[in-house]
Parts: sequence; structure tokens; C-alpha cells
Amino acid sequence: MARPSSTQAVMQGKPPAGFMPDDVPSWGAMLSLGFQQVLTMFPATVLVAILTKFDVGVTLLASGLGTIVALLVANRRIPMYYGSSFSYITVAVTTMSLYAGDCFADPATVYCPEGVRLVQVGILGTAVLEILVGLLIMRLGKAALDRVLPPIITGSVAIVIGIALSGSALNMAGGLNPAESSVNWLVAFITLIATVIFSVYLQNRGLWGMLPILFGAITGYLVAFAFGLVSFDPVAQAQWLRVPAITLPAFEDPRAWGAVFSIALIAIATIPESTAHLYQMSLYIDALGKELGRKPFEIKNLIGLNLVADGSNDIVNGLLGGCAGTNYGENNSLMAITRNYSTAVLLTAGGMAILLSFVGKLAALVNTIPVAVTGGLAIYLFGVIGMQGVALIQSEKVNLFEPRQLAIGSIILVLGIGGNLFMPAGIYPFQVPGLFPDGIPAIVFSALVGILLNLVFLIVQPARFGVKERENVNLS
Repeated sequence: MARPSSTQAVMQGKPPAGFMPDDVPSWGAMLSLGFQQVLTMFPATVLVAILTKFDVGVTLLASGLGTIVALLVANRRIPMYYGSSFSYITVAVTTMSLYAGDCFADPATVYCPEGVRLVQVGILGTAVLEILVGLLIMRLGKAALDRVLPPIITGSVAIVIGIALSGSALNMAGGLNPAESSVNWLVAFITLIATVIFSVYLQNRGLWGMLPILFGAITGYLVAFAFGLVSFDPVAQAQWLRVPAITLPAFEDPRAWGAVFSIALIAIATIPESTAHLYQMSLYIDALGKELGRKPFEIKNLIGLNLVADGSNDIVNGLLGGCAGTNYGENNSLMAITRNYSTAVLLTAGGMAILLSFVGKLAALVNTIPVAVTGGLAIYLFGVIGMQGVALIQSEKVNLFEPRQLAIGSIILVLGIGGNLFMPAGIYPFQVPGLFPDGIPAIVFSALVGILLNLVFLIVQPARFGVKERENVNLS
């Protein structure tokens, strides 16, 4: 006889072992579990908005609405919460610095609508690419995609995305103000050390372990306040309720079409990340299903649908003016800890995020965070993005003793990191009319060269010339 579902267990007054995706908890459980999801996504999602000069309220609105849309597109089969992606920070900042120079000229600027409107067009391009790739996988399978975008490309691009941001992180840590640099560096390093300590020593501590960024930011904020770097005047002037500053994509601006190509290409790094999250969630959900005597959901087979849902979320971001999104590993970990995979809870969390987006004083309070604090957080987080690329290459057992793999990876790293740090404005002087009239951004250029080189090896295979692939050394 089958065991009762989690929903039935609640109705019978028994403590549930967990909630499967199609379970609907009681209102009390749904609200409390939903609030935990919002609390978990909040620090990182808001931090991306701060770093890229996007409106905090719109970012929260798009996060909530985008999550709801993605869940409905996936027919509530894939439990994911969507927040702002760190992977798109580099190209967003590059695009806004190139075409809307005033955005980052003054550290007091917290929102730059001109630059946001340009980036929105690129985010919509990302959405289209994710949906097309998802549909392609649904038709041809993931193996076809892996041939064109093998782990050496996706991992190397992820490394470039993280490390290329190092200059921006250090500039923010210095506070962008030479007169206060010593104080700002002190605040930044205290924030950095506190965040690292929280991320290491709060592991496996339930909800507490999901919030190292929040705790690190609070620590840095308190230190910055003690040094007189925090002003609450904007909070006092802000209204309690306000309509988020929604903007329309700048389709009419010819500069935006270069942003489409640049920003959409970053999906090269985020698609494997999203797929890895799907595999992880599938294991946890089916393990709970087995314990409950329920049929396995096997969402690991829904790779294509998952990417279509990702793209649907980014359509919302692109249309409203929210940061480019991704499904959050932090929220996935929270679901694994609480054993709650109910899509009803995630829909509730999305609704909460939408409501929070209308709280004007909340957005104003977030914008009082000194740039030195965000710089301290950025040193850690940008480095983590790069190390995740290393982890992807390692986990996929990429053969780095093989000259083809070494060539692709090394060229992407040097062209991407070196170009972003040392080329004027991080731009290669190869002008493409209509797309890159001022030159090709370094990250985009490195990814394109890597993809083209891999295609050469696929078309003209070394095996035709009697070349044998070198054996991968297993040191374990």
C-alpha cells in the first residue's frame, strides 16, 4: 500500500517528511517556507543590481514575476527560484561603461536608466538563445550541444567572467575615492573576511548556512557606519510605497544590438550551470519520492524544458529592466535542507518578492550600502565565479594533457582576461558594423575564438592525420 503524500500527511496532522513538487502545504507552512526562499535569494539578487546600477525594486519585481512565469512554463514540474546572475555583471558593466559613460563615473550614482535600457535588449537576446538551445536539446539531445560547447569552453569562459572582474572589485574595495582609500580598504577587507568566515563555518547550519553574503554585508555595513560612511538621508526621503522604475528596452538605439550579441554569449557559461542545478535537484526530489512511496519525477530528463523556463524568466527581466537571471543554487540547497520542493511554495515566494519591490524605503536602504562593502563582497564572489569554471573543468574530467583542450582553454583565458584588463576599455579593435562598431568586447572575443577553434577540430579531426589522443592522467 502506497504511503500518504506530504499534503495528506499534513491534513492528517502528521509531520510531513517533505514536500514534492506537486504538493500544496498548509498556508502557514507555505508562507514560512516561501519567506525563507525570498530571504535566501535576496542578498545576491540585490547585490547584482547594486553592482550594475539597476533599480533594486525592478530587480525584485522581475525576480518574483520571472520565477512565477518560469514555473508555469515548466508546468510546475521543475522547482526553481530565479534571481540575478553574477555571470552577466562583466558584460553589463562593459556595455554601460562603453555606451552610457556617466553610469560609473560617479560612485554616488545608484541607478542608470540609460545604460539599463541598452542592457535590456541584450538580456532579451539571452532569453531567445536559451529558449532556442532548450528547444534544440528537446529535439536532438544534449550530446549535440556538448560537441559545440564542450566543458573546456564553458569552464574557461566562466573563469574569464570571474577573473576579468577583478579590477572592478578592487576599485570598489578602494571606494573609488582616493581621499578615503585607507578607510575603505579596511572596511572592504573586514567585509571580505567576515563573508568568508560565515561561508565556511556556517555550513550545514540550515537557513543560517544559506546567508553568508547577507551576514557579511551586515558586518561590513556596521563597520562602515562606525567610520561614518553610511548616510540614511535617502531612506528618510524615500516613500514607503512606490512603483518600481520599470524601463523599456532601447530597441531604437543601434548601439543596443551589439549588446545583444555580447550579453547573449554569456549563456555559454550559464547553461551548464543551470543544467547542473537540474541534475542536483533531480537526485534530491527522487530520493524524497522514494521515501514517500511516490513515483520519481526524474526532472533530470527535462534539460531542454529547463532552459526554455530559464529563457522565459529572462524575457521578464528584459522587458521590465531587471538583471539577467538564473536559477539559484542557494535556493536549491535550501530546498534540499528543508526537503521542500513544492512549486506552490516557490509561487508564493515569487509573490512575496513582487510585494517587496513596491517598498520604497527598502530599496533606499539597500542603496545606502557603501561601495567599499560591495567591493569586499565582490572580491570573494567574483573569484568564486572563476573557481566554478575550474570546478566545471575538473568535474567533467577534461583532458588537459591533450593539446586541443590546452589550446582552446589557454587562448580563451589569455584573450579574455588579458584583453579585459589591458586592452583599451576592454575592447579588441575589430569593428563589426551594426554589431560592434567600436570593437569586440574581450570576453565575447575570447568565447568566439574558442568556439571557432573547437569547430575547426570537429571538422578537421586530428585522427584523420593519424594523431592519437593523449591519455588523461588519473592521480587518484
